Amino acid sequence: MTDAVSAIRNLGPASDAAFARAGITTADQLRALGADPAYTQLLAAGSKPHFIGYYSLVMGLMGRPWNDCRGAEKADLRKRFDAICAASPKRENNPIEAILDEIGVVARREETP
Repeated sequence: MTDAVSAIRNLGPASDAAFARAGITTADQLRALGADPAYTQLLAAGSKPHFIGYYSLVMGLMGRPWNDCRGAEKADLRKRFDAICAASPKRENNPIEAILDEIGVVARREETP
């Protein structure tokens, strides 16, 4: 039996769906890729960047609770997250969204039909 992505600590059904859109359907695939390449693939598949989601993934792959990330470790993960996002192609050409993203305001959620 192959475990779903949500078998990894901190990840749930929404993670299963998002990673499946990125071609990652099992916990073993996610572990083999590692956090940064997997998150890069997630963004390339159209998911919006979310820092808490990123560090929850990193912590989960270490078997740690998502809220165990603090201080210098969290600052280091923020730098890694920002680098991944900077290298990821931008999906929106809306100048207001670009400014809000630049100053760190959380992007609005897309409504589902």
